[in-house]
Amino acid sequence: MDESHSAGPKLQRAQVRLENEKRYGQPLPRVPPKNWILRWLLSWNLLRNPVEWDGMIIGVVDPPSRSVWVHDEEQQMTLWRKGFFGKGNLSRSEPTWLKREINRLQIEKRGGRELTAEEITAKRREIRKQFKQERANAIAAAEAEAELSFAANPEANPVVTTVIPSAQTAGLQKKLHETINAHGSSNPLPELTEDEIPENMEHLQLSLQEAFFLAWAVGCLDLRSTSGAPISLQEFWIQCFEISSPLSQPKRIDNPFLIQYVAYHHFRSLGWVVKSGIKFCVDFLLYKRGPVFHHAEFAVMIVPVYEDEADRASSPAPLPNSGPISWQWFTT
Repeated sequence: MDESHSAGPKLQRAQVRLENEKRYGQPLPRVPPKNWILRWLLSWNLLRNPVEWDGMIIGVVDPPSRSVWVHDEEQQMTLWRKGFFGKGNLSRSEPTWLKREINRLQIEKRGGRELTAEEITAKRREIRKQFKQERANAIAAAEAEAELSFAANPEANPVVTTVIPSAQTAGLQKKLHETINAHGSSNPLPELTEDEIPENMEHLQLSLQEAFFLAWAVGCLDLRSTSGAPISLQEFWIQCFEISSPLSQPKRIDNPFLIQYVAYHHFRSLGWVVKSGIKFCVDFLLYKRGPVFHHAEFAVMIVPVYEDEADRASSPAPLPNSGPISWQWFTT
């Protein structure tokens, strides 16, 4: 009985991993090469192993937000599922606002729904918060019990019968699965009519570094201005410099965009999934495969170094962490 009960969550986790492999296994969008010789050579191989090429993705440069927006829903999912590029402007990571909104409308018609990633995370945090409180109460009870036992017999070892729960004994993962299953309903979800389905208000937001990497290194991003006019790669390169350093001398070698992009391109070229680390007060987070598979392996802090002190003195804006670094900096 216990083996079948423990095998349930393990089987579910294996199914989730398999589904994630199918959905997020491709590391980058596939773009057919522009060179006709490579296309001809690939065509012979693709007769035996056909590959589905990804189309060009349209990105709109938005200077006020220092980002590039992707509005098409299918193109948003292509970038997220094939390399984890960008984030939904109304979501924590994967653009799921429309799915959450449809779930909310379905609840109004009838109960029961599938939880989104954000909602599952909120449930997990709630369960962990409750576990930490229970553990703190158990530790306080054990300390009080030990003090009473020692006061009654100082010569003997204190007797403590209070059990302090651990993450393993508390069964946090089991509680999460039970909460998710209890939240659902055995009744089928009602379908929404075309008039009831809301318009998708979310766009995928790419950083300047992500956008330039996709446009230059991958070659799958077609850049446009807010008016719809096409933007060449060279024009976008100049725009990135000007957006990142709106003060005088935007084309300096210590332009913030250039420094950030060099680090971004380096780690992406090594196969890492590079995401913003602003949440943890760092420049980048490095994932071995992506956020849905594992936590980040490394946090990256860019520390620029000037060979000529005159370049630092003439910089229109001081770069973060470019000055002398103290031991206190390393510990924070």
